[in-house]
Amino acid sequence: MKYLHNIGTYFIMIKDMFRKPTKWSVMKTLILKDIDDLVIGSLGIVAFIAFFVGGVVAIQTSLNINNPLIPKYLVGFATRQSIILEFAPTFISIIMAGKVGSFITSSIGTMRVTEQIDALEVMGINPINYLVFPKLISLLLYPFLISIAMFLGVLGGLVACVYGGYGTLEDYIQGVQTDFIVFHIIYAFIKTMVFAFILATIPSFYGYFMKGGALEVGKASTTSFVWTSVVIIILNFLLTSLLLG
Repeated sequence: MKYLHNIGTYFIMIKDMFRKPTKWSVMKTLILKDIDDLVIGSLGIVAFIAFFVGGVVAIQTSLNINNPLIPKYLVGFATRQSIILEFAPTFISIIMAGKVGSFITSSIGTMRVTEQIDALEVMGINPINYLVFPKLISLLLYPFLISIAMFLGVLGGLVACVYGGYGTLEDYIQGVQTDFIVFHIIYAFIKTMVFAFILATIPSFYGYFMKGGALEVGKASTTSFVWTSVVIIILNFLLTSLLLG
């Protein structure tokens, strides 16, 4: 029953997020701050992870091609497919659930503990719209992060393949260009937008409705990371079945 109660409360929170909106002059400042915290602040870790994971995928693919009849350009092809279809949209989102999700939960949870949310309610402000809506809007730029992850993942594979001696530049580029399907990019960005909504709302839910003190803020951050990751994995399966099945 607790899970059903949480699911119902979550959807009520989403409905209330669009009720009684905050003045645009205030909301604009909140959105710009969240863009800086959630998107721009995550560029470094996303770029670092994407580049080196792309290199690892290329190396492992090359080492597993033992048959001389298999063309070497498949290294670039496999790296591109792995990065675009799965790694960039899904696994970067799980990493972001730890970084961005924990930040959102802890920041809103701290406001709950210090009674700042109660103060917003006393002032007649809709706290859910004030706290959650700017995060949702700022994460509309999340596909920008994922596109960078895609590019750097493929680039990392190229660097590892060429400078590691696992293949030539021409073979890798040929593999990246082979059988390119535009819908795979669209599919990746559809997943990205759904995951962005989850990253903005589930951590906010656990931060907003937490009870207790400073210790419970840490517990709420851990719980939000777990459930955000679980929901992302489940939605990844459903979206893949619907869009590519």
